[in-house]
Amino acid sequence: MDSVDLNVLRSVLEWRRAGQRVVLYSVVQTWGTAPRAPGAMLALREDGVVIGSVSGGCVEDDLIARLHDGRIPADGPPVQLITYGVTREEAARFGLPCGGTLRLTEERVGDPAWVAELLARCEAHEIVARALNIETGEVVLQSANKTDVLTFDGRTLRAIYGPRWRLLLIGAGQLSRYVAEMARLLDFEVLICDPRTEFVYGWEEQHGRFVSGMPDDAVLSIQTDERTAIVALTHDPRLDDMALLTALDSKAFYVGALGSRINSLKRRENLAQLGLSQQAINRLHGPIGLHIGSHTPAEIALSLLAEIVAIKNGVELKQKKLLQEVV
Repeated sequence: MDSVDLNVLRSVLEWRRAGQRVVLYSVVQTWGTAPRAPGAMLALREDGVVIGSVSGGCVEDDLIARLHDGRIPADGPPVQLITYGVTREEAARFGLPCGGTLRLTEERVGDPAWVAELLARCEAHEIVARALNIETGEVVLQSANKTDVLTFDGRTLRAIYGPRWRLLLIGAGQLSRYVAEMARLLDFEVLICDPRTEFVYGWEEQHGRFVSGMPDDAVLSIQTDERTAIVALTHDPRLDDMALLTALDSKAFYVGALGSRINSLKRRENLAQLGLSQQAINRLHGPIGLHIGSHTPAEIALSLLAEIVAIKNGVELKQKKLLQEVV
C-alpha cells in the first residue's frame, strides 16, 4: 500500500470525525489500457475537496460534477457501481487511453471505525483484506497474506491493504543521503541506523527516521518482514557484517551490501566463518545494484534502487545473471 492510499484513508477518517459527508471511490475493474490499477482510491468531501486519484484527471472532474449536480443524493444507496469509457467516444472524453474502461465503487462512508482499524493494522505492518458488500455497504476486515489480490464478483469487493515498503539503510554517509531521497520518491519508508554520531549531522526528519542502537539490534527492532529491504552502506565490516548476520536470517525481501566483487567475495567468506549458513549467504546481493556504469553516489543510488524495485515487482534480474556468467 503506498502513501497516496494511506493519505486517502487518513483524510476519510479525519473528515468523518469532523462530521463531514464523504464518498470513497475505488477502482474495481479495468478493461483495455486504464490509467489506474484496481485498488486505486479517491475520497470526495461534501464541499468538493478530493484526495487521491482513479484516472488521469477527467474522471475526477466528473465525480466532482456528480456531487454538485445532484447525481449523488444524500438518501441514495450505500454503494453504487459507476463505469466510464464504455464507448470509444466516452473513453476519449474522459481521457482513458486506447479505449480503456474503468469501473468504480461509489461508497458513502458512514461509521469510520473500520478506517481507523485498517490504518492501525497497516501501521502495525499487517496485511488486511477489506470486504465491502455492494448491496448493504457493510465492511468486514480480515487478515490477509502477501499473495492475496483484489477480487470482485459483482456482489463483494475484497481489496487488499498492507504496510508501505520499507528500506533500512545501515550507515548515514553521503551515499545513504542519495539513496534515501530517491527511495522516498519511490514511496519507500526510509529508516537509517548509524551508531557513529559524527555522520548524523545534516539529516532532516523528512529524509528518514533514525533507528537507535547497533545495526543488528536495529534489524531486530523494526520487526523485519517481507516488505523490508536492508542495505549496508558504511563500508566498515564491523558495522555492515553485524547487520548482515541478522538481516540474512530475516524475512527481508532484499539484503545487500556495498563493495566491489573482490570485497563481496571476502564478505561472504567472513560471514561463513561467523557461522552463517550458506543458504543465508546466498541471499546477499553484492555488489549491489544493476550494471549501468555508475560512478557517482547518485548513479550508484539509482543502480541500487533499480535492483530493489525490480525484485519488489517480481522481475527476474537477467542482466545480473549475464554478468555472473561472464565473470
